[in-house]
Amino acid sequence: MNLDALLEEERLLVEVDLRPRQGERFQPTGFPELGPATYTLPDGTEMLLVESAQSMANRLETPCWDEVAQDVAEPLRGMPYVRVWYDGKVLTNSLLEAHRLNSPYILESEKKDFFYALQDELNTLEEGPVDLHVFARVVCKYDPNTLLHGVFLAKKELAKGRLRLPRLLSGFVEARDVYPVESGGVKYDRVDPSANAVLGFGNVPYPRTEFVAAAITAYFNLDLRTLRGYRLGKEAERFLLALAIWKIRRFLETGLRLRTACDLVYQRVRVEMPSGFSLPSTSELEEILPGLIAAVDLFADPPVTEVTFKPPSKWKSAEEREGEEAQE
Repeated sequence: MNLDALLEEERLLVEVDLRPRQGERFQPTGFPELGPATYTLPDGTEMLLVESAQSMANRLETPCWDEVAQDVAEPLRGMPYVRVWYDGKVLTNSLLEAHRLNSPYILESEKKDFFYALQDELNTLEEGPVDLHVFARVVCKYDPNTLLHGVFLAKKELAKGRLRLPRLLSGFVEARDVYPVESGGVKYDRVDPSANAVLGFGNVPYPRTEFVAAAITAYFNLDLRTLRGYRLGKEAERFLLALAIWKIRRFLETGLRLRTACDLVYQRVRVEMPSGFSLPSTSELEEILPGLIAAVDLFADPPVTEVTFKPPSKWKSAEEREGEEAQE
Protein backbone atom coordinates (compact mmCIF):
# COMPACT_ATOMS: atom_id res chain seq x y z
CA MET A 1 0.00 0.00 0.00
CA ASN A 2 1.94 3.01 -1.30
CA LEU A 3 0.33 5.95 0.48
CA ASP A 4 3.15 8.35 -0.39
CA ALA A 5 2.64 7.86 -4.13
CA LEU A 6 -1.09 8.42 -3.76
CA LEU A 7 -0.50 11.60 -1.77
CA GLU A 8 1.18 13.14 -4.82
CA GLU A 9 -2.06 12.87 -6.85
CA GLU A 10 -4.65 15.61 -7.27
CA ARG A 11 -7.72 13.61 -6.26
CA LEU A 12 -8.83 10.19 -5.15
CA LEU A 13 -12.11 9.56 -6.99
CA VAL A 14 -14.10 6.43 -6.17
CA GLU A 15 -17.37 5.16 -7.66
CA VAL A 16 -19.37 2.29 -6.15
CA ASP A 17 -22.28 0.40 -7.70
CA LEU A 18 -25.16 -0.14 -5.28
CA ARG A 19 -28.45 -2.03 -5.37
CA PRO A 20 -31.38 -2.52 -2.97
CA ARG A 21 -30.75 -5.34 -0.53
CA GLN A 22 -34.23 -6.72 -1.19
CA GLY A 23 -36.57 -6.11 -4.11
CA GLU A 24 -36.19 -3.14 -6.44
CA ARG A 25 -37.73 -0.17 -4.60
CA PHE A 26 -35.86 2.30 -2.42
CA GLN A 27 -36.67 5.53 -0.61
CA PRO A 28 -34.43 8.57 -1.32
CA THR A 29 -33.63 11.42 0.98
CA GLY A 30 -36.31 14.11 1.13
CA PHE A 31 -36.15 17.83 1.70
CA PRO A 32 -38.67 20.06 3.55
CA GLU A 33 -41.22 21.53 1.14
CA LEU A 34 -39.36 19.92 -1.79
CA GLY A 35 -39.69 16.18 -1.37
CA PRO A 36 -37.40 13.91 -3.40
CA ALA A 37 -34.66 15.69 -5.39
CA THR A 38 -35.35 14.58 -8.95
CA TYR A 39 -33.74 16.22 -11.96
CA THR A 40 -33.37 15.66 -15.71
CA LEU A 41 -30.11 15.55 -17.65
CA PRO A 42 -29.82 17.41 -20.98
CA ASP A 43 -30.24 14.06 -22.81
CA GLY A 44 -33.54 13.45 -21.03
CA THR A 45 -32.28 10.92 -18.46
CA GLU A 46 -34.31 11.05 -15.25
CA MET A 47 -32.04 11.31 -12.19
CA LEU A 48 -32.54 11.22 -8.42
CA LEU A 49 -30.39 12.35 -5.50
CA VAL A 50 -30.48 9.41 -3.10
CA GLU A 51 -28.17 10.87 -0.43
CA SER A 52 -26.80 14.42 -0.26
CA ALA A 53 -23.22 15.51 0.41
CA GLN A 54 -24.17 17.02 3.77
CA SER A 55 -25.82 13.79 4.91
CA MET A 56 -22.92 11.69 3.64
CA ALA A 57 -20.50 13.74 5.76
CA ASN A 58 -22.40 12.64 8.86
CA ARG A 59 -22.57 9.03 7.68
CA LEU A 60 -18.83 8.92 7.00
CA GLU A 61 -18.16 10.13 10.55
CA THR A 62 -20.36 7.51 12.21
CA PRO A 63 -17.86 4.61 11.87
CA CYS A 64 -15.34 6.55 13.99
CA TRP A 65 -17.40 6.05 17.15
CA ASP A 66 -17.99 2.73 18.93
CA GLU A 67 -21.37 3.05 20.63
CA VAL A 68 -20.90 -0.12 22.67
CA ALA A 69 -17.51 0.89 24.07
CA GLN A 70 -18.41 4.60 24.14
CA ASP A 71 -15.01 5.34 22.67
CA VAL A 72 -13.45 5.86 19.27
CA ALA A 73 -13.38 2.73 17.11
CA GLU A 74 -10.55 0.44 18.19
CA PRO A 75 -8.28 1.04 15.13
CA LEU A 76 -8.48 4.80 15.83
CA ARG A 77 -7.61 4.74 19.55
CA GLY A 78 -5.21 7.60 20.21
CA MET A 79 -6.79 9.86 17.60
CA PRO A 80 -7.61 13.23 19.21
CA TYR A 81 -11.11 14.52 19.78
CA VAL A 82 -12.94 16.79 22.24
CA ARG A 83 -15.24 15.22 24.84
CA VAL A 84 -18.01 17.25 26.48
CA TRP A 85 -19.28 16.67 30.02
CA TYR A 86 -22.48 17.89 31.65
CA ASP A 87 -23.72 17.17 35.15
CA GLY A 88 -21.00 14.57 35.73
CA LYS A 89 -21.83 12.59 32.58
CA VAL A 90 -20.52 12.56 29.02
CA LEU A 91 -22.88 14.66 26.90
CA THR A 92 -21.36 14.52 23.40
CA ASN A 93 -18.07 14.85 21.55
CA SER A 94 -16.59 16.47 18.46
CA LEU A 95 -16.81 13.24 16.43
CA LEU A 96 -20.58 13.10 16.88
CA GLU A 97 -21.45 16.79 16.62
CA ALA A 98 -22.81 18.00 13.25
CA HIS A 99 -20.46 21.00 13.18
CA ARG A 100 -17.55 19.17 14.79
CA LEU A 101 -15.26 21.64 16.62
CA ASN A 102 -17.72 24.44 15.90
CA SER A 103 -20.34 22.79 18.12
CA PRO A 104 -21.82 25.20 20.68
CA TYR A 105 -21.48 22.42 23.27
CA ILE A 106 -17.71 22.70 22.77
CA LEU A 107 -17.14 26.41 22.19
CA GLU A 108 -19.65 27.50 24.84
CA SER A 109 -18.21 25.31 27.60
CA GLU A 110 -18.59 26.34 31.23
CA LYS A 111 -15.33 28.27 31.51
CA LYS A 112 -14.90 28.57 27.74
CA ASP A 113 -11.47 27.05 28.32
CA PHE A 114 -11.33 25.35 24.92
CA PHE A 115 -12.51 28.52 23.19
CA TYR A 116 -9.77 30.52 24.87
CA ALA A 117 -7.19 27.87 23.97
CA LEU A 118 -8.20 28.21 20.32
CA GLN A 119 -8.12 31.98 20.58
CA ASP A 120 -4.60 31.87 21.99
CA GLU A 121 -3.27 29.42 19.40
CA LEU A 122 -4.90 31.29 16.50
CA ASN A 123 -4.06 34.83 17.60
CA THR A 124 -1.61 35.31 14.70
CA LEU A 125 -4.54 35.13 12.28
CA GLU A 126 -6.37 38.21 13.57
CA GLU A 127 -4.92 40.49 10.90
CA GLY A 128 -4.19 39.89 7.23
CA PRO A 129 -5.05 36.84 5.14
CA VAL A 130 -5.85 33.67 7.07
CA ASP A 131 -2.89 31.27 6.97
CA LEU A 132 -4.66 27.92 6.46
CA HIS A 133 -1.45 26.10 7.40
CA VAL A 134 -1.67 27.53 10.93
CA PHE A 135 -5.41 26.92 11.22
CA ALA A 136 -5.15 23.36 9.87
CA ARG A 137 -2.38 22.47 12.37
CA VAL A 138 -4.52 23.63 15.29
CA VAL A 139 -7.55 21.70 14.01
CA CYS A 140 -5.39 18.61 13.45
CA LYS A 141 -4.11 18.88 17.01
CA TYR A 142 -7.55 18.61 18.60
CA ASP A 143 -9.62 16.68 16.04
CA PRO A 144 -8.13 15.52 12.71
CA ASN A 145 -11.54 14.16 11.72
CA THR A 146 -12.66 17.80 11.47
CA LEU A 147 -9.98 18.38 8.83
CA LEU A 148 -11.52 15.74 6.58
CA HIS A 149 -15.07 17.00 6.84
CA GLY A 150 -14.52 20.75 7.12
CA VAL A 151 -15.34 23.37 9.69
CA PHE A 152 -16.37 27.02 9.92
CA LEU A 153 -15.54 28.73 13.22
CA ALA A 154 -18.03 31.55 12.83
CA LYS A 155 -16.92 33.51 15.89
CA LYS A 156 -15.85 37.13 15.51
CA GLU A 157 -13.39 36.64 18.39
CA LEU A 158 -11.56 34.01 16.28
CA ALA A 159 -9.85 35.80 13.38
CA LYS A 160 -12.99 37.93 12.94
CA GLY A 161 -15.07 34.90 11.92
CA ARG A 162 -12.94 34.03 8.88
CA LEU A 163 -11.72 30.57 9.89
CA ARG A 164 -13.10 28.09 7.39
CA LEU A 165 -11.79 24.80 6.03
CA PRO A 166 -13.59 23.04 3.16
CA ARG A 167 -14.36 19.34 3.09
CA LEU A 168 -11.43 17.26 1.95
CA LEU A 169 -13.61 14.13 1.80
CA SER A 170 -17.05 14.38 0.25
CA GLY A 171 -19.57 11.95 -1.18
CA PHE A 172 -23.07 11.58 -2.52
CA VAL A 173 -25.37 8.89 -3.93
CA GLU A 174 -27.48 9.29 -7.04
CA ALA A 175 -29.68 7.04 -9.18
CA ARG A 176 -30.08 6.98 -12.97
CA ASP A 177 -33.11 6.21 -15.14
CA VAL A 178 -35.51 6.45 -12.22
CA TYR A 179 -39.27 5.91 -12.08
CA PRO A 180 -41.54 6.76 -9.14
CA VAL A 181 -43.47 4.07 -7.31
CA GLU A 182 -46.59 5.59 -5.75
CA SER A 183 -48.20 3.88 -2.78
CA GLY A 184 -49.52 4.83 0.62
CA GLY A 185 -50.98 3.70 3.87
CA VAL A 186 -53.26 4.59 6.75
CA LYS A 187 -52.53 5.34 10.37
CA TYR A 188 -55.39 3.47 12.06
CA ASP A 189 -57.19 4.54 15.21
CA ARG A 190 -58.84 1.38 16.57
CA VAL A 191 -60.66 3.36 19.28
CA ASP A 192 -62.32 6.12 17.26
CA PRO A 193 -61.55 6.15 13.49
CA SER A 194 -63.55 9.37 12.97
CA ALA A 195 -61.88 11.44 15.73
CA ASN A 196 -60.07 14.73 15.08
CA ALA A 197 -56.99 13.92 12.97
CA VAL A 198 -55.47 17.37 13.63
CA LEU A 199 -55.04 16.35 17.26
CA GLY A 200 -53.51 12.99 16.31
CA PHE A 201 -56.67 10.90 16.57
CA GLY A 202 -58.68 9.08 13.90
CA ASN A 203 -57.68 7.24 10.75
CA VAL A 204 -55.14 9.24 8.72
CA PRO A 205 -54.33 8.15 5.15
CA TYR A 206 -50.95 9.21 3.73
CA PRO A 207 -49.14 8.97 0.36
CA ARG A 208 -45.73 7.37 -0.14
CA THR A 209 -43.33 7.76 -3.05
CA GLU A 210 -40.47 5.33 -3.59
CA PHE A 211 -38.37 4.77 -6.71
CA VAL A 212 -36.87 2.13 -8.92
CA ALA A 213 -33.73 2.80 -10.95
CA ALA A 214 -31.54 1.28 -13.62
CA ALA A 215 -28.43 2.14 -11.57
CA ILE A 216 -27.54 3.50 -8.13
CA THR A 217 -24.03 4.85 -7.63
CA ALA A 218 -22.12 6.25 -4.66
CA TYR A 219 -19.37 8.78 -5.42
CA PHE A 220 -16.45 9.74 -3.16
CA ASN A 221 -13.95 12.55 -3.69
CA LEU A 222 -10.81 13.10 -1.58
CA ASP A 223 -9.01 16.38 -2.32
CA LEU A 224 -5.34 15.44 -1.97
CA ARG A 225 -4.02 18.69 -3.38
CA THR A 226 -5.67 20.75 -0.66
CA LEU A 227 -4.45 18.26 1.96
CA ARG A 228 -0.86 18.81 0.79
CA GLY A 229 -1.45 22.56 0.85
CA TYR A 230 -2.02 22.44 4.62
CA ARG A 231 1.67 21.45 5.00
CA LEU A 232 1.04 19.16 7.96
CA GLY A 233 3.93 16.81 7.21
CA LYS A 234 4.00 13.33 5.70
CA GLU A 235 3.05 11.54 8.92
CA ALA A 236 -0.19 13.50 9.33
CA GLU A 237 -0.96 13.26 5.60
CA ARG A 238 -0.53 9.48 5.60
CA PHE A 239 -2.84 9.12 8.58
CA LEU A 240 -5.53 11.39 7.12
CA LEU A 241 -5.40 9.54 3.79
CA ALA A 242 -5.72 6.15 5.48
CA LEU A 243 -8.51 7.46 7.73
CA ALA A 244 -10.46 8.77 4.72
CA ILE A 245 -10.23 5.46 2.85
CA TRP A 246 -11.13 3.55 6.03
CA LYS A 247 -14.24 5.71 6.41
CA ILE A 248 -15.30 4.88 2.84
CA ARG A 249 -14.74 1.17 3.39
CA ARG A 250 -16.60 1.10 6.72
CA PHE A 251 -19.51 3.08 5.29
CA LEU A 252 -19.88 0.58 2.45
CA GLU A 253 -19.70 -2.36 4.85
CA THR A 254 -21.85 -1.10 7.72
CA GLY A 255 -23.62 2.16 6.79
CA LEU A 256 -25.74 1.46 3.74
CA ARG A 257 -29.05 1.16 5.57
CA LEU A 258 -29.80 4.81 4.85
CA ARG A 259 -33.46 4.59 5.83
CA THR A 260 -35.98 1.88 6.71
CA ALA A 261 -36.98 1.65 3.04
CA CYS A 262 -33.48 2.30 1.67
CA ASP A 263 -31.30 -0.64 2.61
CA LEU A 264 -28.53 -1.00 0.03
CA VAL A 265 -25.55 -3.26 -0.65
CA TYR A 266 -22.46 -2.49 -2.69
CA GLN A 267 -21.44 -4.58 -5.68
CA ARG A 268 -18.33 -3.11 -7.32
CA VAL A 269 -15.79 -0.49 -6.21
CA ARG A 270 -14.02 1.44 -8.96
CA VAL A 271 -11.16 3.92 -8.51
CA GLU A 272 -11.60 6.44 -11.32
CA MET A 273 -8.58 8.52 -10.29
CA PRO A 274 -5.67 7.89 -10.10
CA SER A 275 -5.50 5.22 -12.77
CA GLY A 276 -4.27 1.83 -11.61
CA PHE A 277 -4.89 2.36 -7.88
CA SER A 278 -6.92 -0.21 -5.95
CA LEU A 279 -8.68 0.75 -2.73
CA PRO A 280 -7.06 -1.05 0.24
CA SER A 281 -9.24 -3.41 2.26
CA THR A 282 -10.56 -2.60 5.71
CA SER A 283 -8.26 -5.16 7.32
CA GLU A 284 -5.19 -3.72 5.57
CA LEU A 285 -6.07 -0.23 6.79
CA GLU A 286 -6.81 -1.34 10.35
CA GLU A 287 -3.43 -3.04 10.50
CA ILE A 288 -1.54 0.20 9.77
CA LEU A 289 -3.78 2.86 11.39
CA PRO A 290 -2.47 2.50 14.99
CA GLY A 291 1.10 2.99 13.80
CA LEU A 292 0.12 5.96 11.64
CA ILE A 293 -1.59 7.61 14.63
CA ALA A 294 1.44 7.05 16.86
CA ALA A 295 3.75 8.63 14.27
CA VAL A 296 1.93 11.99 14.16
CA ASP A 297 3.59 14.55 16.47
CA LEU A 298 0.91 17.25 15.99
CA PHE A 299 -1.72 15.60 18.16
CA ALA A 300 -2.79 16.85 21.59
CA ASP A 301 -1.38 15.03 24.58
CA PRO A 302 -3.51 13.56 26.07
CA PRO A 303 -5.48 12.99 22.85
CA VAL A 304 -8.90 13.56 24.46
CA THR A 305 -9.53 17.20 25.37
CA GLU A 306 -12.11 17.44 28.17
CA VAL A 307 -14.57 20.34 28.45
CA THR A 308 -17.62 20.89 30.65
CA PHE A 309 -20.73 22.39 29.09
CA LYS A 310 -22.60 25.16 30.85
CA PRO A 311 -26.25 24.75 29.84
CA PRO A 312 -28.64 27.60 29.08
CA SER A 313 -31.11 28.53 31.79
CA LYS A 314 -33.97 26.57 30.24
CA TRP A 315 -32.06 23.34 30.99
CA LYS A 316 -31.98 24.12 34.70
CA SER A 317 -34.56 23.56 37.37
CA ALA A 318 -36.46 26.45 38.92
CA GLU A 319 -34.45 25.98 42.12
CA GLU A 320 -31.12 26.27 40.26
CA ARG A 321 -32.25 29.41 38.42
CA GLU A 322 -33.49 30.99 41.65
CA GLY A 323 -30.15 30.21 43.35
CA GLU A 324 -28.17 31.84 40.54
CA GLU A 325 -30.43 34.91 40.61
CA ALA A 326 -29.96 35.21 44.39
CA GLN A 327 -26.16 35.10 43.97
CA GLU A 328 -26.32 37.87 41.38
